Amino acid sequence: MEFKDKIIWITGASSGIGEALAIAFAAQGAHIILSGRRTEALEQVAAGIETDSLILPFETTDYDALPAKIEEALGWKGKVDILVNNAGISQRSLALDTHPDVHHKIINIDLLAPIWLTQLLLPHMIKAGGGHIVGISSVAGRVGVPLRTAYCAAKHGLIGYMDALRAESEAMHNIHVTNILPGAIRTDVSRNALDKYGDRRGKSDAVIDNGIEPAECARQILEAVANKVPELLIAEGVEEQIALLRQSDPDQCFAMTSAFGVQIGKKYEAGEID
Repeated sequence: MEFKDKIIWITGASSGIGEALAIAFAAQGAHIILSGRRTEALEQVAAGIETDSLILPFETTDYDALPAKIEEALGWKGKVDILVNNAGISQRSLALDTHPDVHHKIINIDLLAPIWLTQLLLPHMIKAGGGHIVGISSVAGRVGVPLRTAYCAAKHGLIGYMDALRAESEAMHNIHVTNILPGAIRTDVSRNALDKYGDRRGKSDAVIDNGIEPAECARQILEAVANKVPELLIAEGVEEQIALLRQSDPDQCFAMTSAFGVQIGKKYEAGEID
């Protein structure tokens, strides 16, 4: 897939989609910069990949620290060919009773942090003659779904930023941009999601537990990046259907999400979902 000796920087690389991407890119001969908050987990990922790796832990919202992290990443091999903005956090709470701090935290992590990391790296990619920016959004970045108002806001925003960046940079600077819209992927996204108070939810959803394997998700992402695909939907069943309807038949999409919202809202209020 033409990734041999490419330098790939992945945020949120300690588990889930990020870990699967690190393994998949390394198997193609790429060198991997692994970022996340948990150094020990990153070390475990590094031990399992086949090529050189740099463990570069940091908190994505520590904006004062990011310039130094950029320099460290560039200093390792002299450039970054592909940046994968994967780090993020989800939500499981109704808008009605969600504390404002939850919206602030999720939008900060899922939208502002990847924007700022991209902004800082972009001039270096342009100077190097090109690059590729990957934004891991979500089906929730295309469709508004219940219990995820902050998450949807952030993921919709990430798609908007990436689309505008592509318009500005692809033809002028050889900077390609790929949006990834995963549906249910078998990760800890639900366990790590924030509840209405901003606490870790601590349990998964059946739809996630029965979702697409991270390795298969990573395979599809690598193929999209190799072919410079602007946007890729990785979903099955109702999730795929509703994401496609958002563009082809918005009225039907809104009717489906409204019905789903009533169903989920009643279960949430009855304490069957938390």
